[in-house]
Order: sequence, then C-alpha cells, then structure tokens
Amino acid sequence: MSKGFASNRLTLLAVGVLACFMGVGVRLVFLHVLDREELLSYVDKARRQIVVEHARRGTILDSRGNLLATSKSEVTLAVDPWALVDFLESDRNDLRRTRKARDEQVKRVQLAALLGLPAAEVEKVFSPAMRPIKIEADHRDGKVDGQTKDRWVKLREGLDEPTFAKIEALNIRGLTHERIYRRVYPGGGLAANLIGYLNKEGSPVTGAERHFDLYLKGEDGWIESEQDGARRELAQFRSREVPVADGNDVVLTIDSVVQHIIEDELKTIAAKFDPHFATIIVSEPRTGRILGMANYPSYDLNNYSKAPLEAQRNYAVTDIIEPGSTFKIVAAGAALDQGLVLPSSAFDCGITSINYKGRDLKLPKEDHPFGQLTVAEIVSHSSNRGAAQLAMLMGEDRFYEYAQRYGFGQSTRFQLGGEVRGILEAPAHWDGLTITRMPMGHAVAATPLQVHMAMSTVANGGARLRPQIIQEIRNASGEVTRTFAPEKIEQVLRPSTAALLAQLLHGVVGPGGTADGFDLPGFEFAGKTGTTQKIIDGKYVSDRHVASFVGFFPASRPELVVSVIVDDAKLPAGALASGRAVAAPSFKHVAEQLIQYLDIKPVQSLSRNFVAMQGGVR
Repeated sequence: MSKGFASNRLTLLAVGVLACFMGVGVRLVFLHVLDREELLSYVDKARRQIVVEHARRGTILDSRGNLLATSKSEVTLAVDPWALVDFLESDRNDLRRTRKARDEQVKRVQLAALLGLPAAEVEKVFSPAMRPIKIEADHRDGKVDGQTKDRWVKLREGLDEPTFAKIEALNIRGLTHERIYRRVYPGGGLAANLIGYLNKEGSPVTGAERHFDLYLKGEDGWIESEQDGARRELAQFRSREVPVADGNDVVLTIDSVVQHIIEDELKTIAAKFDPHFATIIVSEPRTGRILGMANYPSYDLNNYSKAPLEAQRNYAVTDIIEPGSTFKIVAAGAALDQGLVLPSSAFDCGITSINYKGRDLKLPKEDHPFGQLTVAEIVSHSSNRGAAQLAMLMGEDRFYEYAQRYGFGQSTRFQLGGEVRGILEAPAHWDGLTITRMPMGHAVAATPLQVHMAMSTVANGGARLRPQIIQEIRNASGEVTRTFAPEKIEQVLRPSTAALLAQLLHGVVGPGGTADGFDLPGFEFAGKTGTTQKIIDGKYVSDRHVASFVGFFPASRPELVVSVIVDDAKLPAGALASGRAVAAPSFKHVAEQLIQYLDIKPVQSLSRNFVAMQGGVR
C-alpha cells in the first residue's frame, strides 16, 4: 500500500470525525440557542405541576344553628401502578426488592378489606397495563412500541374521611387521591324554595345557594412545584403555595321547627283541596325576619333533578294574585290615618250606586245584604261597598299613594331574588269603576309576600320593613363577621292609627266577623279574610277562587304575622272556596302550634273601651 493512499484514508477519517463534531455542534446550537425556548417549554410543562386543593363551601344554617345545607367531604382513590414498578425497580438488591414487594402486597390486602373489595380485584388495578395508541412508536413520555402506559386507574369514588384516614396511614405506593366536596341537604325538602341547590357542575342555581354564593363559595388553594419522572412532587422546587380559604357560613332567619310546622300544614291543604299552589309565611312584625316561608308544590333538594320546574318556584314571590279583601286594610287604614273617619263613622252599605265627582258610579256587589255599617263593621264584615266609600272619601290620588306606601306595585327587596313587582296602575290609567273596585282588592295584583308585608305594616306600628331572610355571616372559624339589622322602608301609618286598625282587625274573628269562631281566647287573633274570583281568559269566573287569611297576634302586642294563601282550592260542587272555609282553619292551626313552640304568652282580653275611646263602636 502506497503512502499516498494511506494519507488519503487518514484525511477522509479526519474529515469524517470533524463532520461528526460539527454535526454535534450544530445540533447543540439548535438545542441550546435556536430551539431553546420551545424545548424548555416542553421540559417545563413535563416537570411543572399545579395541585389544586378545593375549598369547602360554607354551610347554610337556620336561626338556631341547625344545618340546612352542608358540604360532605368525599375522596376519590386512584392508582398509578407504574409508580409501584418504579419504586421496586429502583432497588438493585433482589432480596430487598422482594421484601418490599411482599410488604406492599400485605398493604393492598388491608386496602381491599377497608374498601370491601376482593383482594384479587385490587391486585388487578395495581398490575401495570398497556393500551394501544394510534401514533407511531415513540420511546418518550411512556409510549413504547405503539403503546402507552395506562397511568391512572380509578379505584373508588365517594370515600368518607374516616376510612380514607385509615387508608392513608398504610402509605401504599402508587395510591393517589383527590378530595372533593358534595353538597347535601339534611332536611331533604325542608325550605327547598328558600335554600336552593348546586347543579352537577357545582354552580349555584336558586335560592340562598345562588344569592349568597359570594359568602359561601370560598377560594381554592394550590401548590405549584416540580415533579420527577415518577410524577412525585419535588418539594424543594415549590415556587408558589396558596392556602385554601374555606367559605363562610350563612345563617338564615328561618326556624326549622316553624318551617316544619307550616310545611306539614301545606301537606294537609294539598291533600284536602288539591290547589294550583299554596303559600304560608310566618314573620316577626318588629324585625321583618321571616321565620318560615313554604310553598306547595315543593321538592327534595337532594333529588332536584327529578323535580318539575313548577315545584322549584318560590310562589311567595314569583306569582301574583288579586289580594281580594285583604287589601281593604289600605282603604280603612288610610281613611283613619287621614282623620277622615272614626271607627264609629257610619256609611250606607245598602246602596247600589253613588255620586262621585258628578258621576253616578255603580258600587260592587256584597256577599251579604248590609245597611248602615260603621267603619269597624266595614272591616269586620268585609263590606265591599263600605271599602269603596272610604276610598272615595280620599280620592284616587291619595288612595293610590297609600296603596304604594303599603308596598303594592313595588318590590319588597326580598334578599333571595326572583321577585315580581305586582300590578298597581296609576290613577291616570284607571277606568271609571276602578275607584270602586280596587278598594275591595280587584284591579290590583300582588305577590303573597307583598300582601304579608302589608299586614305586617299594621302589626308593627305602621312601619313598612324589608323582609329579612339572612341573619348573619360567620367565617370558617365560627366567628360572626356581619349581621343584618332590620331595614325600615317607610312609615305608612301613624303608630296610633296602626294600633287602632289592629283592634278593628281583631273584630274579624269576633261575632259577626268573616272569620267568626277562629279566635283563640287570650291571644287576640287579628287579620283579614280574602276571597277573590280568578281571572281565566281575561274574565272573572265564579267557580274558581284565591282564598286567604292574613293576620297577626296578639292584636295589642303583635309577635307573629301569619299568611295563608291558597290558589284554586277544589271543593265539592256548590261550595265556595272562601278565605273562611279554606285559609282561616289553617291559620288557626298553625298559630296554635307556634304559640306552644315559641311560648307566646296570652294577654288580657281586648277592652271594647279602647275602641270606644277612639270613636266608639255600636
């Protein structure tokens, strides 16, 4: 072999080696300079992890601290069988590896016993599995020859905390978990229309769950760190840790026992009368706090998905009715407040028409024939013509002003939303007969809550309050961070007028009153019956009614306001679904139970001299 040939071979070899080094250099330039940012993002994404710790949603409590809604902690167990493989293969000593495998198997047997599963089923989950993938073979990120590691296998959902604590103490390799909170309602359907619920996505839909979500939801925490190839956290590389902030507790004004009492009464009403809907409301007149608000139909919060939409409505604020004779407190209270009449002032309620501002107006029909009635008797006997004459004494504008001040035609500012304003047209839109029909509760529409708060205005000394449903907010430690005081909206009547009207309303349950016989000696029931024909296809029909009784007690020292409103009660043919027949019995039955539960003390019988001092009654 010539020296020239050997020299050429060495040259070629040197060029080849140099080319290799140059290729490596070029590749390094691409890796570390040109493609550096893109490749680092892949590495960072693979190593970086964010572990979210879910916040516990606050509870909803009643005024006595009873649970209405709470979040139940549940744990989901999952298995990473490859983590177990990595753990065992990391030990090169065969004896130690065998001992570790045996120890882990013993733990898995204990795990199976705690979960109530066959040991073989648990072992199967911990056995590494491969599944085919559609991409080409790639030895990166767990992909091997067209297959990928089946990294996570779910083992059990809905595990309770005590059981999980025992499992966690076993320190089983490859076992991981996630903690979630499931919303539960201990009372089932109790106060369902007030509490509301969370949907499957955990979003609040209705009621207190939705409107107080800002207080209840809390803030999730998280840990941002790095993980190794076995997906274990490298705690030394934690870059950020945000602690979880659990939600606040919301305390409502309702009392679970009061709520239970009125819901049971609604079941009785439903079984007896099969109404379209029925509502019972109980509140404190001095504070406006709602102690109970119930509707028929209702539903079970734990099975909300099975409830029809009409059962999920809070009829007390979403539906309007003509208030009927319960509205007569507007005309009577306003005339007394203006000093236009005394309880003893008499009106001819036998006439069928009356001259008003130069026009002869036809007066509404009466349920019973009347002659001369005093204002006190107009209230107790529920005279339509008497109420019309009281309103005409004031005129349209003044009467309309008082109707507004009572809260009709406007929102009560109920804190759970969903409220409609009702209907109260201004005098400019009245026809010639409205001044004779509105005082008896026609040509006006209101929600049951509006009617209830109007009666509460009389009971608390003439002040209209905002209905309160939230009492206070407590933080996760149980400390009260905010309280909600009574909110006065307007002074509707002078306190003396309200007290006088309260005595007149006590006459409703006295002799000759529309609710005669529904009083309870010593407790001075006061209130107003209401019976109004329903409007079907734009016309009043004579065989379908809204029956109501809205009242308070004791009349001289009001402690509770109770409203019972039943829409379209079904009675035998020929029977009138009146407030007396349908609503008054339930009012008395509820009141009797509340008196016993809340330990309301009796008062001395009302003195007729009180009314006499204000102008007298016959």
